Amino acid sequence: MSRGSLAALGRLRRHSTRERVASPQLDVGRSEVTLSRLQLLVTRKLDGLLQGDYLGLLPGPGTEPGESREYRPGDDVRRMDWPVTARTTVPHVRQTIVDRELETWLAVDLSASLDFGTADCLKRDLALAAVAAMSHLTVRGGNRIGAVVGTGSNTYRVPARPGRRGAQTLLRSVARTERPAAGGRTDLAALIDALNRPPRRRGMAVVISDFLAPTGWERPLRRLAVRHDVLAVEVLDPRELELPDVGVLELVDPETGLVHEVQTTPAVRARYAAAASEQRAAISAALRHAGVGHLRLRTDSDWLLDIVRFVAAQRHARTRGTTR
Repeated sequence: MSRGSLAALGRLRRHSTRERVASPQLDVGRSEVTLSRLQLLVTRKLDGLLQGDYLGLLPGPGTEPGESREYRPGDDVRRMDWPVTARTTVPHVRQTIVDRELETWLAVDLSASLDFGTADCLKRDLALAAVAAMSHLTVRGGNRIGAVVGTGSNTYRVPARPGRRGAQTLLRSVARTERPAAGGRTDLAALIDALNRPPRRRGMAVVISDFLAPTGWERPLRRLAVRHDVLAVEVLDPRELELPDVGVLELVDPETGLVHEVQTTPAVRARYAAAASEQRAAISAALRHAGVGHLRLRTDSDWLLDIVRFVAAQRHARTRGTTR
């Protein structure tokens, strides 16, 4: 069912491109129907998965600093307020404000490299599905969600809004984002860094990309993870991992338009597979070093099942297998 929905989304995108000039109203109507189906699918599969828990932040005393009070036996010494203690010569601890609302921001990379897919959908459609899933998992109880979308040369900001209606508005804004004809690669480092400006209270950040950008995005990601709970969603296609045995293969760089013809001999395919494996291992190592969660979604697998497994594993690890 999930594969069929994304396949329909891909067919809609190709169909809409041909008919955008002739029938724009039909394009908008078809888009609304497909987005509604995608939201319904996500709701049916993921509703009740967290059962009140957030995907990232754990319930606890809070993270925002509040007022100080005198130290009492049993208080956590890590919350000692040393400036107040020094002024009053009486031990004080800093209280914290309970986190009752979660603000989530998405950094969505829609570079030209995501307009590629050889399985059930394009990587761009898979990124949109990840947006729908993340918004469904985090928007509840007045939580707000916003996004920063990069399309190569342009960057768009979708303000954070609360509730289901805000999540639906965000999904439609991301789905309707047009990529410039010139293409190009989004500056992923600048896109991630945009989540740090302006400074916000502790929340959740989700970076959705294929992470094929040149190195340089690791440092902003580490800075983001200092204050926020960060999840990196990597989207990929099986043809990015290995070449098919089809003789002469014509390859087009979607970001530059350059065309390359490759003879897919066994030696070439072996070298390509080794280089692709090394590249993906480097991406995984960089994300692990940044201390962020890593979810990998493929265009040839059940992305909803992958998300369910990831969330269940995260919950099991943080609760040590117990039920709150």
